[in-house]
Amino acid sequence: MELALTSIACLVMLCLGVYLWVIRRYAFWRRYNVPFVQPVLPYGNFREMGKSIHPAHLSQRFYEQYKNADGLGFVGLYIFLNPVLMVTNLRLAKRILIEDFQYFPDRGVYFNERDDPLSAHLFALEGRRWRDLRAKLTPTFTSGRMKAAFPLVHAIAEQFCAFLQEQHGSGEIVEVRDLMARFTTDVIGSYAFGLECNSFREPHNEFRRIGRKHFDTPRNHPLKVFIMKTFRGLANALGMKLLHDDVAAFFQGVIEQTIEHRERHGTKRSDFLDLLIRLKNTGTLEGSGEIVGRLSGAEIAAQAFIFFTAGFETSSSAMTYTLYELALNEEIQRRARECVLEALDRHDGVLSYESSKGMLYLDQCIYETLRKYPPVAILERTVAKPYRIPETDILLHRGMKIMIPAYAIHHDPNIYPNPGTYDPDRFTPDRMARRDPCAYLPFGEGPRICIGLRFGMMQARIGLALLLKHFQVLPCEETDVPLSYSPRAFVLTPVNGVRLRLVKYDEPLS
Repeated sequence: MELALTSIACLVMLCLGVYLWVIRRYAFWRRYNVPFVQPVLPYGNFREMGKSIHPAHLSQRFYEQYKNADGLGFVGLYIFLNPVLMVTNLRLAKRILIEDFQYFPDRGVYFNERDDPLSAHLFALEGRRWRDLRAKLTPTFTSGRMKAAFPLVHAIAEQFCAFLQEQHGSGEIVEVRDLMARFTTDVIGSYAFGLECNSFREPHNEFRRIGRKHFDTPRNHPLKVFIMKTFRGLANALGMKLLHDDVAAFFQGVIEQTIEHRERHGTKRSDFLDLLIRLKNTGTLEGSGEIVGRLSGAEIAAQAFIFFTAGFETSSSAMTYTLYELALNEEIQRRARECVLEALDRHDGVLSYESSKGMLYLDQCIYETLRKYPPVAILERTVAKPYRIPETDILLHRGMKIMIPAYAIHHDPNIYPNPGTYDPDRFTPDRMARRDPCAYLPFGEGPRICIGLRFGMMQARIGLALLLKHFQVLPCEETDVPLSYSPRAFVLTPVNGVRLRLVKYDEPLS
């Protein structure tokens, strides 16, 4: 009896201790007199996220409610039990992303290098390891490297357009998101993995199947997500993984086999994987005497994987939404096509690296698409060392999460009047030069800006240029206006896809 009472007393004390700890965690912003959104246990302020509302729209709600709160330029939130600072002021965003970067160098993304080695990629790595790897990889994304990669991307885009002309050019309704995903699958499968996927004619090939499983099939239970976000050390100790085992095994196997084959036969393709293999073997890149350091086989696999993950979804979404907006805006589509044809005429009708760089209005369309549909809705950083917010007494402690709501900033009417209107003229060179750099964040900003943005823009520019050269894009009775989005997807993903009509210019619509 006495033992039972002791056990009950211990349990009560434990529950009381946990309760008081949670109460103290949820009182963090109140202690600093910071405006905050009242949290709900155990989700904090993000109970709806992934269930009924996309993170982009939830962050926009908080941003709009608190962007003028007390003139501070931020609001306090909670992710599960963790206090989070959401930035609502471009000046503070610039400090975090650029000026005071040494205090905020990491994204705080969960990874487990021991049990899930593909998760230890450039996007997730932290501290010195990130800086060293970034220095090694940066030379692989110069304008010269992109020029060398152009023929490979162009060849796949030509195959893609030939397929569309053969199969879908007579006014058929097509699901554009799926078509763009097949295009980017083939481009990145070829450039980063050395695979000829042929996703146009074989949409269910293994590379496409594995890619769809990675993007469309949630792996982790909400409890695991809670542990990975709140107790990263514990999650690592428990061997928690982000990737499906068969997805990881497929990508690792492809990289290992391709490297072995190329090294055995001396095969060279002038692609991303070739550059990584050279770094692995020599620590230098061809044409440069600079020693940037060697890469291990595991590092190559992880970087190729994140290249696929980041480049596949973001580029296909950018192309999809650009075609959607052009279909709904006939005059903008006309101007974009004229821009393409004029650039080609100046280069004897040839789509080359040089002619593509002259398609300025098409670039403006892509920029406006990335404003309206940013690939990453919320930029995240973590505090690396204590930081006092300028002109306040608020001290951010090490490990705290910072959120910069890119989607909300892109839809702020004070920055972009009539933000729901698709207007590529927002991105004329003159207007871009006058705009605060942190008012436009599709690729991030500062030292951790997306390393592959040149490749992503080139891929989208080539694909869209050829599509506009050969096809008129029209809305149809199955086109959703407005679009509705899946709350579970990381990027803005239309629930019903994007259905449009493609018509070849040499054929009238029947």
